[in-house]
Amino acid sequence: MEASVTLQDGMHFIATAGTGFTVDLDAAPAVGGADKGFRPLELMAMSLVGCTGMDVISILRKMRQDVTGFKVNFKAEQSANHPKVFTEIHVEYEIRGSNLEPDKIEKAIQLSAERYCPVQAMVEPTVPIRHTYKIVV
Repeated sequence: MEASVTLQDGMHFIATAGTGFTVDLDAAPAVGGADKGFRPLELMAMSLVGCTGMDVISILRKMRQDVTGFKVNFKAEQSANHPKVFTEIHVEYEIRGSNLEPDKIEKAIQLSAERYCPVQAMVEPTVPIRHTYKIVV
């Protein structure tokens, strides 16, 4: 895997993945940025929920769960001092569908957390991650 960042101006960078996709990164105005893009930790948060979200929806489909809506939320606590790392992460899955089976949802989340999601595998040794879900009617 490859990636690079190229300075545009101030604290604004364009990040380019080996696949060719790009994303803007920037800092808050208070630290010299211009709010032109994501903060690096926001991308880390989105990487985690994107990774587990793809796993869980794929597993639920294989389990023949009729999922009609799916959203994964991320909330984290950060340390007060630099580096302001995540100290606790909560991942919540909101699942909408017909005849959803809670045991299958729990199994899909467990498989993602323990076997499939490489982002979680890298983050969890240093930050506790709590998973919850709710079935939305």
